[in-house]
Amino acid sequence: MSKLENETKAKNKKGGLKAGRQKLKARVLKSYYGNPMRDMKLIAITGSTGKVTVAHFVHEIMKSAGEQVAVLASDQPFKMGMLHKFLSDAWKAGADYVIVTVPAEGLRDNIFYGLPVHIAAMTNFVTAGLNDMDPEEFLENEKTLFDMKPEIVVLNKDDINYDTFAEFKGTKRTITFGQSSSDVKVLNSKLYAKGTEATVSIKSEITTLATFVLGEIAVSYMACAAAIADGLGIEISNIVDGIAEYNPE
Repeated sequence: MSKLENETKAKNKKGGLKAGRQKLKARVLKSYYGNPMRDMKLIAITGSTGKVTVAHFVHEIMKSAGEQVAVLASDQPFKMGMLHKFLSDAWKAGADYVIVTVPAEGLRDNIFYGLPVHIAAMTNFVTAGLNDMDPEEFLENEKTLFDMKPEIVVLNKDDINYDTFAEFKGTKRTITFGQSSSDVKVLNSKLYAKGTEATVSIKSEITTLATFVLGEIAVSYMACAAAIADGLGIEISNIVDGIAEYNPE
């Protein structure tokens, strides 16, 4: 056996042992905190950029719709124990939904193992935004979330790598967003000194979304949030109000 084959075998063995420890840890934490996810629905948001912004958009949208929702939003990976404690605290506070953002590094650690995923959304796949992993590793990590059979999957149809991750499907519904032919279609946009505006089509209804978030990329983030909200069955008026309410300052 060659040196490369030995190294690959050792790496796979190490990865398998780590995955086994993570799964055991997840079962212990689930039991310790009393399985709060039995009464809540999880919205998991991943992607190279924009996770936190989209999470806050969705948080405000759901608040506008009168839903009880908690959010854990960070661009940095966090430990599985922190996630389970957050879920427990959210359940104690009466939340019906939890929104969690996670980078590919967190998915590499299988942080959502054993949790039912209601919606899994990917904002984008920007290779320039990756840190210590190549595109193939990024996608492999993303699969750990989308292979968990989420009921609804939300994907960016405009992403240059869309054909690569278009295999991700929801068990009940897959929703796309973007300027190309999508379920939530961006028709046009305007950039201002203090915000961004976009005209979009949601369920064939044309409406205008506006945010204090600056730049063309904010259009994609608004569309992603609208697609998630559509998956939740939220009224368009609440989508408009919620996105307008979020101020990143």
